[in-house]
Formats: sequence, C-alpha cells, structure tokens
Amino acid sequence: MAEEPIIQIKNVHKRFGAVEALRGVSLDVYRGEVVVIIGPSGSGKSTLLRCINRLEEYDEGQIIVDGIPLDSAQNINAVRREVGMVFQSFNLFMHMTALENLILAQQVVRKRSRAEAQEIAYNLLVKVGIPEKANAYPIQLSGGQQQRVAIARALAMNPKIMLFDEPTSALDPEMIKEVLDVMLNLAQEGMTMVVVSHEMGFARAAANRALLMDGGLIIEEAAPDVLFTNPKHERTREFLSKVLH
Repeated sequence: MAEEPIIQIKNVHKRFGAVEALRGVSLDVYRGEVVVIIGPSGSGKSTLLRCINRLEEYDEGQIIVDGIPLDSAQNINAVRREVGMVFQSFNLFMHMTALENLILAQQVVRKRSRAEAQEIAYNLLVKVGIPEKANAYPIQLSGGQQQRVAIARALAMNPKIMLFDEPTSALDPEMIKEVLDVMLNLAQEGMTMVVVSHEMGFARAAANRALLMDGGLIIEEAAPDVLFTNPKHERTREFLSKVLH
C-alpha cells in the first residue's frame, strides 16, 4: 500500500464575506517533501497555509494532518503541537532573550524541565548559526537573526511539519540568504515543509514541487525546474515573466 500523505487537503473553500479566497483547493503533501507555493498577492497562498493548522477557519472541505482531521478543538490542538509555523513578522517576545524565547513553549507545551529546555534551546541556536546571541533581546538582533530565532523556536517543539509564510519578505536582501540557508538545511535533513515564498532560488534548490496559486485555485504544479522553465499554463508563464529575471 502506498504511503498516506502527511497533509491531505480536500476541496477546501474559504470565504471572507463576498471574496472567495480558496475555491476548492485539494493538495497532498508527503512526509519529507518540500512544497513551495508561489503566486501573486491575494491568490490564497497564505490563507491555504493558515488553514493547515486552523489558524484560519475554512468553510467547506476537509484537512487531515498526520491522520488527524481538523474537525474538533481537541484535534486542532493535537495537530498544532506537531506543526511549526514561521511568519513574515517574527512574533518574538520582546521582553525575553533569544534563549528564553526558545525555552518558554517547551516548558509549557512539552512539559520539559528548565535544564532540558535550555539545552535544546542552545543547541538549536547553534543549528541556526547564532549561539552567541543566546542572551540578546530581539531589539538587539537584525531581522535575519530574529527570523532565525523564530525558526529555532518552532523547531524546539520537535514538529513533524514546518509551515513558512513568506519568511523572508520583511528582510533586507543581505539577510535573506542566512534565513534561506537554515531552511535549506532543514529540507536536506528531511523536514516536511510547506513554504509560501517568492524566493525562486530556494524553490529550485530545496523544493520537490512548486505550485502556482491564483484566484484561490492551484493553477499548476510541477517539479520546480519544470514549472520555472517549461510551464504549461499561460497564467503561470505570465506570473513567472514578472518575477524571474
């Protein structure tokens, strides 16, 4: 029997008033796969991502994450414990050091002792390349460093899946690479990742599949090399002509 997808999205619709943000989206993501979602603003990319851990309610359809349907508060909480999310804004606690930001949720959600949480936190700061910033407050860090702390904080929960919502869009160009390098390492280690991003280089280097969304639908999906060099749909060609230089 073929392996079950770790994320199953079945005919999901989402409306904001009269606007239909998602118009019957279906997508399977397999364990260890990296899927990058591209598309113009307002195409439904971030809405779809936020539906995967029910940060956004959807109106119709079904989402199942690691065998758990998102249909009750208990199930939603169970899924959220297994899914890490990194946003455009870093959402760090400004009154806590980088290390403290990583320790808090481990103690509250994973019920780890302070000593264990601290050791995991420090090792993750090593992993994202900023162990020397353990005792720095977010205001003392660059945007790229703050985003790396945010990624480390998500990893501290031992997620099975990582969701990234345009993680580099708020960063200066020279800081983008340091964040993408961390994400690339995660991909190479086999982390299941769904990434909304305009970073085509990252998609080429790390993604198993790239998807173009527009108007609340998945217009086209293919391996990144195929999608970027030989897209089938006119809409895909039009979008890529604007973003690929």
